[in-house]
Amino acid sequence: MQQRNEQDVMAAWGDRRVPLLSVICLAYNHAAFIKETLDGFLRQETDFPFEVIVHDDASTDTTAAIIREYAALYPSVIKPIYQQQNQYRLGVPFSTRLFAQAEGKYIAYCEGDDYWTDPRKLQIQVDFLEQHRDYVMTYHDAFMFNSQGVVCSPHMQGKFRKDATARELMQARPVSTLTVCFRNLVHELPPELHGVEVLDICWWSLLGAHGKGKFIEEIKPAAYRVHEGGIFSMRSSKQRIQMTTHAYYSLARYYQRIGDQSLYEYFMIQVFAQILASISPISKLQALGQVFQNISINLLRRLTPGV
Repeated sequence: MQQRNEQDVMAAWGDRRVPLLSVICLAYNHAAFIKETLDGFLRQETDFPFEVIVHDDASTDTTAAIIREYAALYPSVIKPIYQQQNQYRLGVPFSTRLFAQAEGKYIAYCEGDDYWTDPRKLQIQVDFLEQHRDYVMTYHDAFMFNSQGVVCSPHMQGKFRKDATARELMQARPVSTLTVCFRNLVHELPPELHGVEVLDICWWSLLGAHGKGKFIEEIKPAAYRVHEGGIFSMRSSKQRIQMTTHAYYSLARYYQRIGDQSLYEYFMIQVFAQILASISPISKLQALGQVFQNISINLLRRLTPGV
C-alpha cells in the first residue's frame, strides 16, 4: 500500500490540531519491524486529530534513526522520545508515564514490533467510546505470527472474544494489548505496582474502576509478532508464570491497602494457582499430601482433647 504524506493523514481534521487520541508506541531494537508499525498508524483514517508518541528505549540498532526519518516527514503527528539509558532495565514504569504526558482523551497502544491492519480501527473505537460513557475501553482481535507465518488465529479465544464487565476488568481479564483503545485515566501507578513487568493487566484492573470493556468484532485483527527479541512472548513458560504471579501479588497488595477484601482474596487465589502451575505434577501431589496430613493431624487433635 502506498504511504500517505502528512497532508493526507490530516486531511479530514480540518483546522483542529489538539489530538483527541494519543497512540503510545514503545520501541527497543525494532529496526526490522518499526516501519510496518508506524505505517499502520499513519494509515488510520479519522475525522479527529491524533498524535503518535514513539518512545525509543535506548535502542542499540537503527530503530532511533528510522523514527527520526518518520518524525521529519510527519512532524505534526509523530512525537518521538529518545532515551539515552534503557528505562526498562532500570524498572521505570515509563509506559504509564507516557499516558500522563499524552494530550489525548483516549489512548491506543501498540509496541514497535506489532502492527494494525485496519485503517478504520481508531475511528470505530473512538466513536463507540464517545457514544457509550459507561465503557472505559474497547478492544478487538489479533493474530500471532512469526517469521514462518501465522502461529495462531485468532489471538483472543472463546470466552475472551466478548465484552467485559467492570468487575472482570478489575480482575485483570486478558485483553489483546495491541488492540486496545481506552480512556486516558491511568496517569500513575500505585506504589505496589512499581516493578511489575506485566503492566498491561494492571492497567485493565485500574481501568475497571471506571467502566466496562467492549469487544468490537468488526475491526480487522491486529498483528502480534512473536520473535526472539519479544519481552514477554519469547520468555520461557516458567518465566512468564513468574512475571504474571508477581503482577497478581502486587495487585493483591494494592487492593488490600485500599480495603477491597474480595479483590485481595481473588488475586491471592490467582497467585496460588500460578504457583501450582509452575511446579511439577509429582511436587503437586507431595504438596497436597502434606496439606492433607496437616489437616488430618489438626482434626485429630480437636477430636481428642487432652492429647
